[in-house]
Amino acid sequence: MKNEIVEDDLITRIQAIVDNVDVEGAVSLCSDYHYVDILEALDEMDTDPVRIFMKMLPYEDVAGLLENSWDDFLIMVTPAFTNAELINIFTYMAKADVADLLGFLSTVRRKEILRYMKSADSNILNMILSFDAESCGGIMTTEFIALKENLTVRQALLKLKDIAPKTEIIDYLLVTDNRHRLQGVIDLRDLLVAEDDTLLKDLFEDFPFYVHAEDDQEEASNMITKYDLNILPVVSKSMAVLGVITSEDIIAVIDQEYTEDILAMSGVNAEEEFDSEFFESFKNRFPWLVVNLFTAFLAASVVGLFSATIDTVVALSAAMPIVTGMGGNSGNQTLSIVLTSIARGDMALDKDFKLIMKEIGLALINGALLGAGAGIVLAVKYANPFLGVIMFSAMILNFIVAGVTGFLIPLLLDKMKMDPAVASSIFLTTFTDTCGFFIFLGLATIFLPKLI
Repeated sequence: MKNEIVEDDLITRIQAIVDNVDVEGAVSLCSDYHYVDILEALDEMDTDPVRIFMKMLPYEDVAGLLENSWDDFLIMVTPAFTNAELINIFTYMAKADVADLLGFLSTVRRKEILRYMKSADSNILNMILSFDAESCGGIMTTEFIALKENLTVRQALLKLKDIAPKTEIIDYLLVTDNRHRLQGVIDLRDLLVAEDDTLLKDLFEDFPFYVHAEDDQEEASNMITKYDLNILPVVSKSMAVLGVITSEDIIAVIDQEYTEDILAMSGVNAEEEFDSEFFESFKNRFPWLVVNLFTAFLAASVVGLFSATIDTVVALSAAMPIVTGMGGNSGNQTLSIVLTSIARGDMALDKDFKLIMKEIGLALINGALLGAGAGIVLAVKYANPFLGVIMFSAMILNFIVAGVTGFLIPLLLDKMKMDPAVASSIFLTTFTDTCGFFIFLGLATIFLPKLI
């Protein structure tokens, strides 16, 4: 409730600033509130007043807002500024953020801006833009400090004093050879307490952690999380340092990857938002619903094979959803654990296949306990112990199917270099429903004389 009050107050103030062309008020607002709070208020306003407000601000505040904004906001605001204005705004932004913004501009405008920028800056931006947006090169920052290993501590401190004000990361210094290849890392504290004539090559620590620029951002996320790193160098194939990824960069990556996986498991495109265009949402969702329809027909066809059995024992129709529903829930538990482990890089089919025995064991125990409970209820309700035995047996068998498929499907998809989050749940549902119906109705057909 407090956030809503703040947002409403901000919207009112921004609208008043725009109506009165109050430049001082616009500058004061950026001092009084965090950029994120201002952005959330601007997101609720129409395009024209947002652009007018942004044009009132000094370049530094515009840069702060753009660095914290999201894709739709960038697309809405950038047309309000000329190329020259954007170049001035870029001087207050990190190179990685500038590259992200340039990615939303038309090719023609992007080339025009890069042409008029300083060659050193445009070369760096061209390099970042050459990488996929979700690669390590696409998310790295180039504002780091790399020192040659043959420098003394005195020389390094003088160089550090000169370039530190223009650098994002100064706590950790990368050490390279004369060909810019990564040799190690020095903590700033160690540099400050070392003797002046000590060579950096005698001071740095080996740092075996790095990623290549073409690697997927998930690899960087897994490495930083697993080894609790503050920075992770990004290198070329020849081990030349291109940039670094910080732990702060990875927070955004983790959030993005988590959101993508959750949406993918439900058959929703990661680009879709709650306020996306109607037809965009339809286009993203409909194909997966078609796939689900086919899998539903597959399960229904299995039920159709046993229509005579169901007609004979009507109680079976009430019991079937229990078997498939519980099997699906059990399989989703396994699936969630495996997907999470794959995302962290902790699990692969080759080295972890033996763990399938654990899932089979859990399926036996859970299926037996839950099957016994459900079986007793059915046996008492319909006064037929054989119906209880069938439920007990079917629950065990379908739990095993669910455990095995929930374990194997994501690992097999990962092995085939496919995103395991995208299709795993659909395959799992197909297996648990189809096999659940077949097992339960198959057992009922075998024991049909005992059920009548």
